[in-house]
Amino acid sequence: MLNIVLLEPEIPANTGNIGRTCVAAGARLHLIEPLGFRLDEKSLRRAGMDYWKDLDVATYIDYGDFTRQNPGARIYMATTKAEKAYTEVCYEPDCYIMFGKESAGIPEEILVKHRGDCVRIPMLEGIRSLNLGNSAAIILYEALRQNHFLGMESSGYLHRLDWEGRI
Repeated sequence: MLNIVLLEPEIPANTGNIGRTCVAAGARLHLIEPLGFRLDEKSLRRAGMDYWKDLDVATYIDYGDFTRQNPGARIYMATTKAEKAYTEVCYEPDCYIMFGKESAGIPEEILVKHRGDCVRIPMLEGIRSLNLGNSAAIILYEALRQNHFLGMESSGYLHRLDWEGRI
């Protein structure tokens, strides 16, 4: 199972959106405190819609707690400061993809210890970053693609018509 890790997320709507994406992708969400909101906030659940109850989520008191509880985890760190694009690594089916808080990203003290595991989403010069929810979806679905969307629905059915336009 793929894992999305949010280090000190600040905006409940982003976390709710990412939670919903994790449910759709069959991924586990890891939240590292301090959080910029309470997990029972209405805006968090609104963004996650009715999927929040189906979310596989774990919380940790800090980054040290996360690393202690997940020894040996293969962690890729998403940062605008990385040398490699997110498409230049091979994501293992049980890897962790970490994102930092919206206002500051992952602290540089952590990044320098994981230089080879840092990935970035290419953007035009002068753009600081993408929305956290969009970034998580982009990289998570690249990891799913590389793992052949294992266990995911592969057929595209229309609601009322077949692909010839017939009922």
